[in-house]
Amino acid sequence: MKKVLFLVLAFATAAFASEEAGTSMIQAYSVLAAGIGLGIAAMGGAIGMGNTAAATIAGTARNPGMGGKLMTTMFIALAMIEAQVIYTLVIALIALYANPFLG
Repeated sequence: MKKVLFLVLAFATAAFASEEAGTSMIQAYSVLAAGIGLGIAAMGGAIGMGNTAAATIAGTARNPGMGGKLMTTMFIALAMIEAQVIYTLVIALIALYANPFLG
């Protein structure tokens, strides 16, 4: 937690130290928001994928005959979970390179 607080303060210091307060502040906060958003999305996706894999393994252990159907369903669920992380990546890239807030 101390490392995260230190990084946030370091980014805030870099943002406030700029001479042009308008565009560079928006760019600095866009970088910070993109990093935090991608971190949260990746963490949520990893938790979801882990739960999906654990449930599939448990289901296959209980009924080995259903293993093929469970694996197919698991791969569909993993693709949907990963799509949410990719959507966050797209939003982060838009915020970094085609920032609508810069006017």
